[in-house]
Amino acid sequence: MHIPVLLDEVLAALLPPGKTIRRVIDGTPGAGGHSRALLERGAEQVLAIELDPFALAIARENLREYADRVHFVHDSYVTMAQHTADLGWDSVDAILLDLGLSSMQLDTPERGFAFKYDAPLDMRFNPEGDDLTAADIINQWSPEALTDIFWRYGEEQFSRQIVRAIMQQRPLSTTRQLADLVAQTVPRKKEKTSTIHPATRIFQALRIAVNNELESVETVLPIAINILKPGGRLAVITFHSLEDRIVKQHFKDASTEIIAPPGMASLPEKEALVNLITRKPIEPTEREITANPRSRSAKLRVVEKL
Repeated sequence: MHIPVLLDEVLAALLPPGKTIRRVIDGTPGAGGHSRALLERGAEQVLAIELDPFALAIARENLREYADRVHFVHDSYVTMAQHTADLGWDSVDAILLDLGLSSMQLDTPERGFAFKYDAPLDMRFNPEGDDLTAADIINQWSPEALTDIFWRYGEEQFSRQIVRAIMQQRPLSTTRQLADLVAQTVPRKKEKTSTIHPATRIFQALRIAVNNELESVETVLPIAINILKPGGRLAVITFHSLEDRIVKQHFKDASTEIIAPPGMASLPEKEALVNLITRKPIEPTEREITANPRSRSAKLRVVEKL
């Protein structure tokens, strides 16, 4: 069963007391849990933009009773400005981005996101597209490029050793082949002291690279803020430090005003675009983590358009 992460906190952030919202963008609807709750709380229209066609079909079914109030789009959330223009919306009241991998994707073996299943190395959020698969990257990229993404996106300290093993064994075609190779390569002392499977960081890095996840986050944040009407709010849920760092820094920059002191007119001035609603990220309660262990790394940050 799909459980929306930080649902109460998202509703409190986007619908504070006395606030009503007419138009909402859910840039990552997944199964539609957050969208349903927003519609139940009075959102008049939701633009649901989903890159994963299988998730989009599930969201359509789960939200069928609200079909006249939801506009479904199969696309990346970075295109939200295009789709709001298509609807004739000049601005929106609220935007939600629930980033990263969904439980549905993780639990569908043939998608290749999880190493507990033996499946093709795919990992594309949109398997109907022509983007590179994880297998393409593993088998075609140079040792230097692989080492770079494993270190940058997975923060894997044994990147070089793992890449050398991949070079000796490739082509690799399945999740189990890659996971076993990584487990055999990572030093045993490290493997025994770690609480996570040694292939976890490698799979994260590949997924991020396949789907250009960090670049998409960097691209969408200024677009989202621009689309918001004054007083509108943007809520972003992240699940790992790389995403959260990008969101935190962008929100900090967007909320900072720079005024040139007297005599320093050459200093570039900048108006603040947003107000920080969350100085520190909101994290799930112990109760939520118990009910939904996959929520444990979630962090919610919220800003309001000035």
